Amino acid sequence: MQITLAKTAGFCFGVDRAVKLTYSLLDEGKKVSTLGPIIHNPQVISDLEDRGVKIISDPSQANADETVVIRAHGVAATVKDELALTGAEVCDATCPFVERIHKIVSENSADGTPVLVAGDSTHPEVMGIIGHCGSETFTFSTPEELERLFSEHEELAKNRIIAVSQTTFSEKVWILCKKIIKLYCTNPIIFDTICLATQKRQHEARELSEKSDIMIIIGGRTSSNTAKLKAVCSENCETYLVERAEELRSIDFSHSTRIGVTAGASTPAEIIKEVLLEMSENEKITNELEAAEKEAVIEQVEEVPSEATSFDEMLEASLNSMSTDQHVKGVVMGITPSEIQVDIGRKHAGFVPTDEYSADPSANPAKELKIGDVIDLIIMKTNDAEGTVMLSKRRYDAQKAWLEIVNAADDETVLEGTVSEVIRGGVLVTCQGARVFIPASLATLRRSQPVEELLGQKVKFVIIEVNKARKRAVGSIRKVRDAARDAFWANVAVDQVYQGTVKSLTSFGAFVEIAEGVEGLVHISELSWKRIKNPAEVLEVGQSIEVYVKALDEEKKKISLGYKKEEDNPWKILEKNYPVGSVVEATVAGLTTFGAFAEIIPEIEGLIHISQIADRRIDKPSDVLAEGDKVTVKITDIDFDKKRVSLSIRALLEPAQEAEETVEEAVEEVAAEEAAAEEAAE
Repeated sequence: MQITLAKTAGFCFGVDRAVKLTYSLLDEGKKVSTLGPIIHNPQVISDLEDRGVKIISDPSQANADETVVIRAHGVAATVKDELALTGAEVCDATCPFVERIHKIVSENSADGTPVLVAGDSTHPEVMGIIGHCGSETFTFSTPEELERLFSEHEELAKNRIIAVSQTTFSEKVWILCKKIIKLYCTNPIIFDTICLATQKRQHEARELSEKSDIMIIIGGRTSSNTAKLKAVCSENCETYLVERAEELRSIDFSHSTRIGVTAGASTPAEIIKEVLLEMSENEKITNELEAAEKEAVIEQVEEVPSEATSFDEMLEASLNSMSTDQHVKGVVMGITPSEIQVDIGRKHAGFVPTDEYSADPSANPAKELKIGDVIDLIIMKTNDAEGTVMLSKRRYDAQKAWLEIVNAADDETVLEGTVSEVIRGGVLVTCQGARVFIPASLATLRRSQPVEELLGQKVKFVIIEVNKARKRAVGSIRKVRDAARDAFWANVAVDQVYQGTVKSLTSFGAFVEIAEGVEGLVHISELSWKRIKNPAEVLEVGQSIEVYVKALDEEKKKISLGYKKEEDNPWKILEKNYPVGSVVEATVAGLTTFGAFAEIIPEIEGLIHISQIADRRIDKPSDVLAEGDKVTVKITDIDFDKKRVSLSIRALLEPAQEAEETVEEAVEEVAAEEAAAEEAAE
């Protein structure tokens, strides 16, 4: 018994792309709904529903907090407009071949030219195509329907018309229909829009069915392309359509010596394998199936780079196999979370997987690119069966960067890159997609500095060695820093001001880089005029600050830096703005047995002695004051050497008291005079 699996069985490019896109949105934690079933496969749909995917039939059912996926079939232009009004995020997974049809009918029917569409008028793809037409549209699914269409609408034969087909339309039927169109119309414009994968799949199915006793078609019963595969094969042999492996048990294979197997574009590889395994367990089929199954499954799955393959190996392989026709320019046509769709001027649909966009993991093509941008790319893989081309911008950038590295080695050009990995013996620096090894001894400023501190940092380096045969380069960060350090020490002087970057914090201060490869220490006492326990209270790593040179040790190459400014010294502010005799509002900060301390300005407190708190004798300061009270005081004395300030509340009360005493004395004098006058009169 011989079992043969068609090479193109299983997911087509468009369906595979839509399904992967939906799963990737789920992995990102997004709430997902699909406008119609994303795939004509009940098993996949069931799995997506279990993960929370909701199927909606109308844009009005979309919620603003959802991401709505437009499936590979595409939708009418008006449907996209309706989705935009819901406020939901829209992820368009329309197949590039379907998008091409939308573009064809939209551009060519804008002047009123009628459009003929070969396909099932109730199929979502055909309904979407009609929704992009700007004129009257007619559909047909058989040659007979097409002839009846021309007889009922005689004006079609007299005018210019456009004809397209559904991507999964039968190639055999389409050939007959094109002959009929040319027979009735003198100058029709016919576009061959059947998907290349569909053509290949139908060709293989027809050839396989001609050599087989039984054909097994695996796929959903609602799938258009699966139904057409069954129709193609039924012309040549006994054909069965199954959705799951269990359905094979009702089929009699006893009189069959050759069995052919194919699958629709919506059939996952897992289900194909289930069917093959079920057939292998059938007692009526020989053990020869096991080898056939293994070989078929291997043929069906495309080769992809192993996750264990290093970037260097992939880069080297791509560079070694580079030919002049591998470099192309692509025009950005669309951007999704998983890929960038590009037009490379060929019949194939081009796409750049997101992980092939840039060597920088933080790069975001959605923010960096816009529709219409032209980008340089390298062709990674061409799939003629699917009609697609996989491309890479990352590898083009790597090739270009490698050439720059080779040139930089000759003239010692200073390059800039990011430390992307710490490995044994040093670090790897990524420079525009190419990676350069820098030994630990040439990477850090200080020999005691761990190389791990460099991870993720941008660094400048020069190339000191290049192996063109192996495409390997060795660089040095220290060489750049040494040159910059020598230039710095030749010109530095005390009191010079620098704009520096905080590189690290310790318990005793902060190290600040003030020139390439030159760091100085700002002692904790120099960070703030107020007392602090940790430099992190004032600074943070990576912060840009202005510092000045306080002291230099040229022999040991050590620099002491100052950060706090003299004009911010609170004692200078007090001396300038608050001379003795000033009246200010202060805040009681603390109480003692001999008085109260009050803050005049930030970081400056003065003492109000107990004798100066009130105009009467008090037992303790708390009888009159409490912490947090706002009081008006007079500055009676300042000792700048000992950093002491004397304050008084009573000094502001005594003038009023003295005035009261003067009035009382005057009243007494007047009374005495009056009494003396009365005595004299008597």
